Amino acid sequence: MPIRFDVMTLFPGMFDGFLTESLLAKGIAKNLIEVHRWDLRDWTLDKHAKVDDRPYGGGAGMVIGCQPVFDCVEAVRRLGGSGELIVLSPQGERLTQRTVEELATRERLMLLCGRYEGFDERVYEGLRPRLVSIGDFVCNGGEVPAMVVIDAVARLVPGVLGDERSAREDSFSRPGWMEYPQYTRPPVFRGMQVPPVLLGGDHGAIERWRAEQARRRSQQDEKGNDHDSPADGQG
Repeated sequence: MPIRFDVMTLFPGMFDGFLTESLLAKGIAKNLIEVHRWDLRDWTLDKHAKVDDRPYGGGAGMVIGCQPVFDCVEAVRRLGGSGELIVLSPQGERLTQRTVEELATRERLMLLCGRYEGFDERVYEGLRPRLVSIGDFVCNGGEVPAMVVIDAVARLVPGVLGDERSAREDSFSRPGWMEYPQYTRPPVFRGMQVPPVLLGGDHGAIERWRAEQARRRSQQDEKGNDHDSPADGQG
């Protein structure tokens, strides 16, 4: 059974190119992945297809109202059975490789994308979504973060990459692990040479070299970056 993504957004057209290129398009063609897009405006009761309004109490920007969001989420839920509802939000938990691996075990993920000043707070109170952030920075909306979630999860679906070793050997594929350096032809470029061990054909020596390089990179990364720190902003 393919993993199913339901993306609820005000801008479904943003996903056109993303879904028709590279490995993701191949995964969809192989029926390993399903991505369904839903326009929140299709559920508004406003005759002008308006989904947002000014915030109570004043302030800059507009807020997406409850009615179209609730109606959309509830309608989409009925179409495909149970699935985890995720809002891409600055207040969310940090998306790490471990989170991606967890999400990849789901049969269905529902991704709700905000815009403007976000959703009426009652969307969170009533629908109880899981909040996820891709980093300590702010995007114009949840669409690009939703693409990141889809891309990261989809590559873990068996058959999407073709060679499953690629996903297992990626950076962050296990806690604290950074991938070893990679090289291809030519052996020398502008005076920079491929490490001789990779050219010698001794696979045992190559594996030991790669393991050592990965260990060094991982140690350097631990000193300079904390990939599991809580996120304050949207990415």
